[in-house]
Amino acid sequence: MRVLVTGGAGFIGSHLCERLVRDGHDVLCLDNFFTGTKRNVAHLLGEPRFELIRHDITQPILLEVDRIYNLACPASPIHYQYNPVKTIKTSVLGAIHMLGLAKRVRARILQASTSEVYGDPQVHPQTEEYWGNVNPIGLRSCYDEGKRVAETLMMDYHRQNGVDVRIIRIFNTYGPRMAVNDGRVVSNFIVQALKGEDLTVYGRGGQTRSFCFVDDLVEGMVRMMECEDFVGPVNLGNPAETTILEFAERIISLTGSRSKIVFKPLPADDPQQRQPDISLAGSRLGWRPAVDVEAGLKQTIDYFAALLKGAKS
Repeated sequence: MRVLVTGGAGFIGSHLCERLVRDGHDVLCLDNFFTGTKRNVAHLLGEPRFELIRHDITQPILLEVDRIYNLACPASPIHYQYNPVKTIKTSVLGAIHMLGLAKRVRARILQASTSEVYGDPQVHPQTEEYWGNVNPIGLRSCYDEGKRVAETLMMDYHRQNGVDVRIIRIFNTYGPRMAVNDGRVVSNFIVQALKGEDLTVYGRGGQTRSFCFVDDLVEGMVRMMECEDFVGPVNLGNPAETTILEFAERIISLTGSRSKIVFKPLPADDPQQRQPDISLAGSRLGWRPAVDVEAGLKQTIDYFAALLKGAKS
């Protein structure tokens, strides 16, 4: 297959590109490097099956491909709130341009949506049938509503034009190549612990999250792309739920840090609970997470430790 990965130099995208090259596909990695970095795919640049393209999907592009993984969009609150108009343009115009491309070349397209389409959920755990509880005018809505519109576009192109689409909803994912400054809880806690700084917990830390290792997520994405007669949406995440306070304590323990935990006010519209129901992924894709959270965290800690050591030298 000739496969296009938008946002391919990002955290998740780079792991996906790596997997697709390993599986023998010709991979076009497209990124504008707003949050992605060439460093994430530098080890692939010598591969004859890999090609890197600098491009912003808010602008059209003409390519000949068989598969499209549409991952392009800043995904952490710090990055997507930096330029909220650009964020929603990336989700909406990007989806339109990629769907137009898929329609023209008859490619199958997978949309990387998010658990944020559920907002601050009133249903727990979250199933794909739940429509969500989203603030349409809040600070996070550029991302939340952008992804919801992207899902709408996918379904409308599918129903109206027969475009072969797949929709996944990604829950909190972690692993090597996360950005140091992305503001997400895993990277925040690990970097703070490794530096001996206080770990910042918002609110009282009672809000819950569930964390999926990036290799597990990529496996789910590939299975969804190759699954016949199943559009989705489907949740991909690890249902092992933990409070933020418990998670902070675990990071301190795993890093051997002497860091303390400090509490700060809760950001606006911060979800109180986040846990995927993955029974649909299990029944349709035969997928469930295989990497133990502690094993995944140790790999992630080692990555950040090497990164911080390199920054000092």
